[in-house]
Amino acid sequence: MINENLHKKVVALDRVKHRDLKLDLAARDLGTVSGLNAFFVAGTEFSDACKEFPVVWVAAGQDDTGKPQVAPIAVFGLQQGKNLCVDANGWRTRYVPAVLRLYPFALARVAPTEMVVCFDESWPGFGSQGEVLFDSATEPSAFTKNVQQQLESFETEVERTRMAGAVLVEKGLLRDMRFDATLPDGSKLTVDGFLTVDEDKLNKLSDADVVALTRNGLMGLIHAHQISLGNMARLVEWHVERLAADKPAA
Repeated sequence: MINENLHKKVVALDRVKHRDLKLDLAARDLGTVSGLNAFFVAGTEFSDACKEFPVVWVAAGQDDTGKPQVAPIAVFGLQQGKNLCVDANGWRTRYVPAVLRLYPFALARVAPTEMVVCFDESWPGFGSQGEVLFDSATEPSAFTKNVQQQLESFETEVERTRMAGAVLVEKGLLRDMRFDATLPDGSKLTVDGFLTVDEDKLNKLSDADVVALTRNGLMGLIHAHQISLGNMARLVEWHVERLAADKPAA
């Protein structure tokens, strides 16, 4: 999946044009993620992501039939453009969402049944040194094949996650979420724009619906989401730390 907030200059990987291109696996550019205050996570990531971030849903447009869609995200910060989960040393969390781990690579759909491997040409790790992307016969290297396999597997999980979100919408289980916090100086901080599971509606589901949600794994995602909300308190702590650290510069 290509995200315009992450992939800035996307080009298709070409065996002729990029036959000599290499990737420095040690390259790092925190500027790429430091401005992300939230990012998509697939359903299979909930069990890990819920230990580190608040995991919530956001509105994600409409499907081909006009039905509203939602997408789950991990929250990194409490203000637009600020990622509290990274500092000068890198990520402060033990888990990093899959799309960010796979970056600078992504898949792009060029036909209903065809997708191609792309990469962000602006990533500073590309050059003449590092891991080869194509072998001497201009065939994808073992590294590139592994990347493609991971990307394709993740796209499958993205579709499953979309279908899970469709069930939540169909059952009316999501509601607007608002988080309020009082900072040490007495100022108020409000975070909204997210969707959370409505526990009242969840508790009113029929036994048949509960069984169905349990069997398809959606109940597990809901429980992980509920557990993850406790991480909001840690984000508030990191937000206060960041404010204190920024004061001298101001």
